[in-house]
Amino acid sequence: MNDASRGAPPRGGHGGPPDQGYALAAPAGPVLDEHAARQTRPMPIVPDAPAGGGRDDHDRGAARLSGPLFRDERPQEPMPSEPPEPAEPQGRSRHRQPLPHEARHHEAPHHGAQPQGAPNGAVSHGVPQGEAPQREARHDAPRQPRQPRQKKQAGRDLRAAIGVGVGLGAVIVASLFVQKAVFVGVVVVAVVVGLWELTSRLRERKEVRAPLVPLAAGGAAMVVAGYVRGAEGAWVVMALTALAVLVWRMAQPPEGYLRDVTAGVFAAFYVPFLATFVTMMLAADDGPQRVLTFLVLTIVSDTGAYAVGWRFGRHKLAPRISPGKTREGLFGAVGFAMAAGALCVEFLIDGGSWWQGLVLGLAVAVSATLGDLGESMIKRDLGIKDMGTLLPGHGGIMDRLDSLLPTAPVVWLLLVAFVGGG
Repeated sequence: MNDASRGAPPRGGHGGPPDQGYALAAPAGPVLDEHAARQTRPMPIVPDAPAGGGRDDHDRGAARLSGPLFRDERPQEPMPSEPPEPAEPQGRSRHRQPLPHEARHHEAPHHGAQPQGAPNGAVSHGVPQGEAPQREARHDAPRQPRQPRQKKQAGRDLRAAIGVGVGLGAVIVASLFVQKAVFVGVVVVAVVVGLWELTSRLRERKEVRAPLVPLAAGGAAMVVAGYVRGAEGAWVVMALTALAVLVWRMAQPPEGYLRDVTAGVFAAFYVPFLATFVTMMLAADDGPQRVLTFLVLTIVSDTGAYAVGWRFGRHKLAPRISPGKTREGLFGAVGFAMAAGALCVEFLIDGGSWWQGLVLGLAVAVSATLGDLGESMIKRDLGIKDMGTLLPGHGGIMDRLDSLLPTAPVVWLLLVAFVGGG
């Protein structure tokens, strides 16, 4: 064997010429020395070569190494190849953002068509089809016209409310100064109608059957007794009315008895008993002036709360009970009522002073507001807006008595404390 045959590759290996960029097969002669082994290390695998095997290598005609050249040599692990970076559109820099005027003249890359949603010829580079760049969309989006601020509107028919209020006021004032007994009759009618509205709503909404007959009879007697016998007569008739409610309800089945009589006693106290303080004021020598002061202060308090709250109201007073009432409205009620109280006590009440009117006006504003909130609580529990529909623009009689009833004992008590019972 000559020297030329030592380095020749074997002919029984893979087909094809051995010099096409691949490493040579292991020599068939004796083992080379260490220097020769270092000179014959295999070349690294090119990353873009197909990772096939078997038949593909035979078809390509290239010799592939399947292990190390020598036993004492570890196989060389291929270097991990990084994934190729995505190609960028031609003519654009990696970090350069197109200007708004350039974006309108560029053509859409890759597809050559304008993406859906791009505004008026503007092309979004690097943005999925159908989405415009946020900067351009914000720049080209049409501005919405500013909606004019809606003017506050009242929740009721003001014309009807004012007309009915003026009519009721005229009837009350006329009966008040013509004959005291006529005014007592007006109070009796208002009490009976109010009891009818309250018991009817309780029966319709809660299936509570408070007996109306003993309530109406006892309520009328209570108002008259307050005018004739004062507070003692009113308390006696109140007790007799509660007893009559208990007895009257016994004629029906016992189911719901406690519920019905409780509602009846509450109705007797809430409507006729509180109304008796109005007739007790009327019994004084200057009774008409006291009743007029009571009515004026309550109406002025409600009017001031409505006017100031409607114009300047921002902070809710009791949103869970009456969302329409505001703290600004309460301040308006206090201011109006104190001013009216100073004038009324100074010029209408015998022996009264203006500072007493300020105190009286403050107390009326608070009691009228609490009475209105109490009525609103009852109506919310019943799930209704008004107690009735008898008075256009106002609702029912009870919707007008809500602030008057709890205010009557307050005014009666303060006037007795300031100027006596008369």
